[in-house]
Amino acid sequence: MVKRQLPKPAELLELMQFKKPELDGRKRRLDAALTIYDLRTIARRRTPKAAFDYTDGAAEGELSLARARQAFEDVEFHPDILRPAESVDTSTEILGGPSAMPFGIAPTGFTRLMQTEGESAGAAAAGAAGIPFTLSTLGTTSIEDVKAANPHGRNWFQLYVMRDRDVSFGLVERAAAAGFDTLHFTVDTPVAGARLRDKRNGFSIPPQLTVGTIVNAIPRPWWWYDFLTTPKLEFASLTTTGGTVADLIGAAMDPTISYDDLATIRGIWPGKIVIKGVQNVDDAVRLIDLGVDGIVLSNHGGRQLDRAPIPFHLLPSVVREVGADATVMIDTGIMNGADIVASVALGAKFALIGRAYLYGLMAGGRQGVDRTIAILRSEIERTMQLLGVSTLAELEPRHVTQLARLVPLGRDGAPIAR
Repeated sequence: MVKRQLPKPAELLELMQFKKPELDGRKRRLDAALTIYDLRTIARRRTPKAAFDYTDGAAEGELSLARARQAFEDVEFHPDILRPAESVDTSTEILGGPSAMPFGIAPTGFTRLMQTEGESAGAAAAGAAGIPFTLSTLGTTSIEDVKAANPHGRNWFQLYVMRDRDVSFGLVERAAAAGFDTLHFTVDTPVAGARLRDKRNGFSIPPQLTVGTIVNAIPRPWWWYDFLTTPKLEFASLTTTGGTVADLIGAAMDPTISYDDLATIRGIWPGKIVIKGVQNVDDAVRLIDLGVDGIVLSNHGGRQLDRAPIPFHLLPSVVREVGADATVMIDTGIMNGADIVASVALGAKFALIGRAYLYGLMAGGRQGVDRTIAILRSEIERTMQLLGVSTLAELEPRHVTQLARLVPLGRDGAPIAR
């Protein structure tokens, strides 16, 4: 029999500790976000459909993006036991400089459309966290203003080689003059991918108002207030700003770019140069043999060629062929710090986050980006501790198994070993 008694008031007070209410609405919703997917949910609620879908969507059937995310989820970790990892060191050296964590912020276009603080928020948050920030050619904040937002941190610049080569060369010179230390030469966008969500939404710069747009905006007055009371939205590095996304990319990109352009850019860029958008082993080997400082395995976040190779699946083969000392980086589909840990274990020197950063930005501006970084940092540290490693250098391929969901087949129908 259980003996029962009336609770004593003092004991009740001890058990019932009421949480102090948080009056700051932004801080309250960001503190409640425990994962990047939580930030995505907040972002979707607070951002008009066209702007949210531009970030969230990918090309055509969005298979490349779905597969990339699935590849990270299909990871089995192999922890070591009885190996104390009371504290972990997440710092690394990348492209001649330090980073407090093995990831940085990827280049994103149209960023101030997502939330008006845009690239300035991303650069400032990256600087505060001690990680690099990358500005896109299609950014909505100028090279010089990004430098002002992150004056002491590491700034990288992503370059599209445009039909008007002088425009591209001018951007390279401006980035160098502003002290950006690394150039990301993007090679996977000769033409615009078919981003069907954007077409269905009539997404354009500036936004085009329709009945649907207005109805969608009614529950999001804060976004429109910010949009209408801040400086005009335009591409800070380009003079032509009107049209649909495809029109703008079509005008800026050039399907004739070649290795000759790479040689020219290397001749005028004084810092490190990375080739972004590598999608097969042969290209990776050729680029490393040419002496570039690094490559980024990327299918542009699934936003270009749908059904493109999955960067995370490609990673072990590339590292095996180019050598463990080559600087191989990775992006596309990263939504958890464990994704970054798995990538490092399989040989990546660094990772870049795009959508994860933008979800935070849309959820809460600069504070939202800080929250993105904090979530990923916590996940990286916890995953390392649970694996029994204290430094990134201790991560090895033996810690990770890529579970096979998509297995390439040869003409005879037999699986092909990667």
